[in-house]
Amino acid sequence: MSLNKKTFQTRTLTAIVFVVVMLAGLLINQWTFYLLFFIIHLGCWMEFIKLSNLIDEKYNCVNKQTKIAAILIGCGFLIFCIYHDVRIGNFYIYYAGIYIMIAGALYFIFRWLKENKNVRLVALKYALLGLLYLSLTWGTMINLRGIAVFYLPLGYIAAITLVAAIWMNDTMQYLVGSLIGKNPFSKISPNKTLEGTLGGSLLCIVLVSVIGYFYKKDLFHLFILIALIAAIAGTCGDLLESKIKRLAGVKDSGNFMPGHGGFLDRFDSLILSVPFVWIVVEMVKILFQQALLNR
Repeated sequence: MSLNKKTFQTRTLTAIVFVVVMLAGLLINQWTFYLLFFIIHLGCWMEFIKLSNLIDEKYNCVNKQTKIAAILIGCGFLIFCIYHDVRIGNFYIYYAGIYIMIAGALYFIFRWLKENKNVRLVALKYALLGLLYLSLTWGTMINLRGIAVFYLPLGYIAAITLVAAIWMNDTMQYLVGSLIGKNPFSKISPNKTLEGTLGGSLLCIVLVSVIGYFYKKDLFHLFILIALIAAIAGTCGDLLESKIKRLAGVKDSGNFMPGHGGFLDRFDSLILSVPFVWIVVEMVKILFQQALLNR
């Protein structure tokens, strides 16, 4: 079997497994949804630390336990973001998130004070960057799962739509770029063309809007906004991750998906998109509540 054929088969098999796992996590129930993004959060953090070690020699000197403490804070934040009516028995889950965040923060301070003074600022900087870049995103994604207006699962619809829109945007940009792409879009990502980026984004917006119109007309404008966010913020997220990899001098952020790269490679477009969608959904929720109360 030729190398190209083996590579193609590996990529195809990996892609199928990836899609199955994603669909299972997204669609089975709220617990698989939380577990899916909890795992993604951890995977992204591990790769972020690896890339940061390559970018900054000082960060490479930071103790591993200090880095783990930052991840612990992030994990606590994700649990805290589980919607506040979710509980096991009489125990509301988000309380566990508060306790874990406090424990993580105290442990981080303890480890941080034991660090060499030359690396303390670097340790703090990358901890904050990781929390803002990764934990904020996956926390807001988990919180989206529970946002509802009366019996309408507004946030869940938005989360599923965003994942689909990001996939459409990436696919359409690749197809259009392969067919008519000539001019490079950015020096950061030489393979991304202007024609592919603009044409693919436009197709993504049209497709998501059409699906939204026929699925639920009342949320038509929400579908358009999500598609716009996926096209703009998703593309920026892809470029940002490419810049980080270039600074680190690597092709892929990791290798958890043979032939497809790492967690950051797979979810870079989502990372910048989710917080914007969360803001939009919260605004739509307020408008819906006001409209329903005024009837």
